[in-house]
Amino acid sequence: MKLGLFTPVFSKLSFDAMLREFKRYPALSAIEIGCGGWPGSSHISPAELIANPSAARDYRSRIADAGLTISALSCHNNPVHPDPSIAAHDDKTLQQTIRLAELMEVPVVVTFSGCPGAGPEDKIPNWITAAWPPEFPAALNWQWEERLIPYWKKIADTASNSGVKIALEAHPGFCVYNPETLLRLRAATSPAIGINLDPSHLWWQGVDIPTAIATLGNSIHHFHAKDVALSPTNVARNGVLDTKNYSQMQQRSWLFRSVGWGHGELEWKAIASALRLAGYDYVMSIEHEDALASTHEGLSSAIDMLTRVLLTEPPVEAWWL
Repeated sequence: MKLGLFTPVFSKLSFDAMLREFKRYPALSAIEIGCGGWPGSSHISPAELIANPSAARDYRSRIADAGLTISALSCHNNPVHPDPSIAAHDDKTLQQTIRLAELMEVPVVVTFSGCPGAGPEDKIPNWITAAWPPEFPAALNWQWEERLIPYWKKIADTASNSGVKIALEAHPGFCVYNPETLLRLRAATSPAIGINLDPSHLWWQGVDIPTAIATLGNSIHHFHAKDVALSPTNVARNGVLDTKNYSQMQQRSWLFRSVGWGHGELEWKAIASALRLAGYDYVMSIEHEDALASTHEGLSSAIDMLTRVLLTEPPVEAWWL
């Protein structure tokens, strides 16, 4: 397994400066590039590279010359947004990212499942999390049958024809937010649809990550290494659902943290072992979103932890059997 990094953490740097920054962290060998949506596209212009394949080859060569491989192109957004103009924009971004992944022979595109409104007249996404009152399950069924499944069937066909896998990051606020919802959408569409497994979004929901990995199996297309810390006092007071701004760090029930600052080395070793048992031997891509640590300290701490955790060599033959 390789250790990588998701590039938005260096969004203020130029492409060349970003590649130079990687040299500070020699354990990193893979790069996940933001191509639009919420991650932005600070280090790449998908439209320009698609229009100029030689420029795309040169772009990829510069990354290879830096000793890196591209693990994924990412464009987290909401292509099933109930506002047609937003949905069209986000769909275009996703389709463009898939085309660029095919052109540059990148095997994975990471995004969100998105969330529609609760009905055809809505203009705001509606994340339904309860089975009552009765209009909730009716609306949830409409979201899946009329919006989510038809859209992702279309995208799965496009991705399959392009030799690209789609890794949906299970994230609260969107229709795919846990293993069950991911597997439901995958079963209704195609094996081209899988998960970008980010433990941070599952931990605060109460999910056990090794159990989730065993459940998801070969649907794991990509992995984000990000931690979360729960505040026992605030959870005891208010539970885990929390809409307070991330800047209200002392008041929130949970915060995103650098790897190792929410869960210990033993837990991350259990994750690495579960990934190997599930057959995932690709990349752990660090996503740094820790407001309590500087970029350098946060990344250095995460890399130090993960280099002790990752299993990079093939397993031994069971000679003792």
